Amino acid sequence: MYFKGGADLRPTPDAIREKLFNWLAPVIEGACCLDLFCGSGALGFEAASRGAAQVVLVDNNRQCYEEINKNRVRLGAQQIKVFCEDALEWLGSNNQTFDIVFLDPPYNSDLARRSIARLQSYQLAPGTMVYVETERHLKLTYPEHWEELRSGHAGQVSCRLFQITFSDQSDRLI
Repeated sequence: MYFKGGADLRPTPDAIREKLFNWLAPVIEGACCLDLFCGSGALGFEAASRGAAQVVLVDNNRQCYEEINKNRVRLGAQQIKVFCEDALEWLGSNNQTFDIVFLDPPYNSDLARRSIARLQSYQLAPGTMVYVETERHLKLTYPEHWEELRSGHAGQVSCRLFQITFSDQSDRLI
């Protein structure tokens, strides 16, 4: 995959990407995936290459959007849809369900916290997998119905894979 991106682009390190897709191997085939803050789209293209039925990529960077579309056409990746929008606004205006969500916001911002809060109100279905990649030193609080399945790090990057155990408080047995 060819990509001519901006200087501020921070692709997921190869070691982390390999680890992530090993974790997702049992569930990626036929999945519907959402890649928020997709940047180069590497996670989304990898998901498509491993059999995801549909991949939605969202990033507000026009240059990234154009390069991703070039690669999508070049590779004939018809299962990939790309949106040049603010990821949080996109979540607020969409109600599609996803099996896997990739969340890799820019570092040194409050976007990870804000995205987790927005995903909470997005009503993710039980069983949805959520991958969160952040700078290693960042401490985040996750919703209690996000069960952490795996975690790891490489260099200054931290990654976690969660599974949604219920969609809101009304799903809990009392």
